[in-house]
Amino acid sequence: MGDKKIQETTEAQIAVHWQEEEYYYPSTKFIGQANLTDPEVFDRFSLDNFPQCYVEFAEMLTWYKYWDEVLDTSDAPCWKWFKGGKLNASYNCIDRHLKDNKNKTAIHFVPELEEERVDHITYQELYVRVNEFAALLRDFAGLKRGDRVTIHMPMSAELPITMLACARLGVIHSVVFGGFSASACADRIIDSNSRVLISMDAYYRSGNLLNHKVNADEAVELAAKEGQVVDKVLVWQRYPGKYSSETPMVDGRDYFVNEVVKDYYGSRIEPEQMLSEDPLFLMYTSGTTGKPKGCQHSTGGYLSYVTAMSKYIQDIHPEDVYWCMADIGWITGHSFIVYGPLALCASTVIYEGVPTYPDAGRSWRIAQELDVNIFHTAPTAIRALRKIGPDEPAKYEYHFKHMTTVGEPIEPEVWKWYESAVGKGEAIIVDTWWQTETGGFLCSTVPGIKPMKPGSAGPGVPGIHPIILDDNGDEVTQPGIAGNICIQNPWPGCFQTIWGDRDRFVDTYFGRYCKNPESKDWRDWPYLAGDAATKSADGYYRILGRIDDVINVSGHRLGTKEIESASLVVEEVAEAAVVPVAHDIKGKEPDLYVSLKPGYEASDEIAQKISDAICEQIGKIAKPRKVWLVPDMPKTRSGKIMRRVLGAISNKGDVGNVMTLANPEVVETIRTMVQG
Repeated sequence: MGDKKIQETTEAQIAVHWQEEEYYYPSTKFIGQANLTDPEVFDRFSLDNFPQCYVEFAEMLTWYKYWDEVLDTSDAPCWKWFKGGKLNASYNCIDRHLKDNKNKTAIHFVPELEEERVDHITYQELYVRVNEFAALLRDFAGLKRGDRVTIHMPMSAELPITMLACARLGVIHSVVFGGFSASACADRIIDSNSRVLISMDAYYRSGNLLNHKVNADEAVELAAKEGQVVDKVLVWQRYPGKYSSETPMVDGRDYFVNEVVKDYYGSRIEPEQMLSEDPLFLMYTSGTTGKPKGCQHSTGGYLSYVTAMSKYIQDIHPEDVYWCMADIGWITGHSFIVYGPLALCASTVIYEGVPTYPDAGRSWRIAQELDVNIFHTAPTAIRALRKIGPDEPAKYEYHFKHMTTVGEPIEPEVWKWYESAVGKGEAIIVDTWWQTETGGFLCSTVPGIKPMKPGSAGPGVPGIHPIILDDNGDEVTQPGIAGNICIQNPWPGCFQTIWGDRDRFVDTYFGRYCKNPESKDWRDWPYLAGDAATKSADGYYRILGRIDDVINVSGHRLGTKEIESASLVVEEVAEAAVVPVAHDIKGKEPDLYVSLKPGYEASDEIAQKISDAICEQIGKIAKPRKVWLVPDMPKTRSGKIMRRVLGAISNKGDVGNVMTLANPEVVETIRTMVQG
């Protein structure tokens, strides 16, 4: 592609230089058992059949009353799905399975310490525990339909029990990721006006029993300063009957769930009949700047969407053992550890700790012991396991039929290792693209129908119709030219609004391309995902990262993901992160941070090899200003690389507060290296 062509593209467009990968096809053995093998599903879910096609998803649930209208657009773009229908999420995830499957394991809870036994919770036990806790929430904590409750808990069986008890009562839950700080928890308490906080005393992380209760005290104190009073803190115990935190309980405010729940032994709570459009939960997306946005998800639309995605894209059957290695504190955990799998009567695995404790073989031992056959994780975890334990999967007898990657684009090199080493060449892979806001998948191959392509998220899932627009709102039709990926139509899993901030909801996700703000026609409201993407000739999409993760070098727009992918081809490289650095002439140029696999020493030769690989794969235009070989990347506790911190270092700016990172000490090491 000549320079002239690039200069003519609009600001939204990026010329992408990578070559398309080969197809990988699902095995006949997989197709033979797949939940979805009917290629006509794409016709049934065409825009001509919208929105009626989504009745198929709603029919997977049990309703007290059917809906009056499939899609109500009267308050566009705050869509209401299955309007007037009544159902309960807790009933759909538990009660309806009891008749045939009460003895089946609902949750396998795996403690981090290997000497502790796995807890296998049946659907019957889940039913009992959810009912008793729901009674406690209603009668002791005084919670009722429509109230909000903040839950700041680690990975534990008690977390879904808490969520499902809230759903049973029609109480809106707001789960805060366990690794988040007290101030992040306080922000969410304030924004949602929660007067009850549910926490846990302690949990294991890398072999250490961490004091978690301390965060509850601090969060309540911070919230009170902003005028939000929390009158009850309910504390689950990691070891029932024993307090594992050094932080004292506050009299008259803090209560041990394990003690109070004894008063509700045998309680059974009739599930609230919720309207389909009633909120089920809030899930806050944490922007690095600004107030967190409370994505409000509905009951009927959300639950039908995640159930269908779990069945068709995850290929979950009731007899499968399914392990999603995300944290329930993120949307992936809500949709694909709790609500989707349990609605399908599957067995879902919840693992307390880090995938590499006490060593890099741990994940595969869990898979072998529980006979996990569906595995779901993020590229971050895959890269970490490839870095420290590339030979581990081969040592264990486990067999996955299906694997997911989620959370960020996966580099083709890493995808291929995942397929051959972790999947042993037997598993199909779905590379899913979606967001907190979307509730469930937007793009993915349907595992029994479409071939896989490394590094590509595939086409829109049935019912999702993506379109790539440039800055003028014109469709980008040329393959290999990127723009802003949007979804042309609403879908049931999409969030309803930002809690308490409808204007921000409309501005952020619809304002840019809305054809007519007065319109009640869904066609006038394309959803802006905020990601840059390309569409290849076969209709598969490749996600390049956030729109703002694009570097403009002398008029060439380069996706940071593309440069990172190119560097990962070098065998010594474990992880890579690109940040833009201001340049007088070029505008911006890329700085590349790289961490090496164990056993390799940083050297000028390796740095040069990486720089050469980028020039070779993309072109001289993408040559980094400098390749920094660092001991480790600054990361959030969920494992995402904090490119913002690296960008601040490269541009000699303020790195801000890094104490909430998993490894804050590495920031100073890198700063000294770069700034001297």
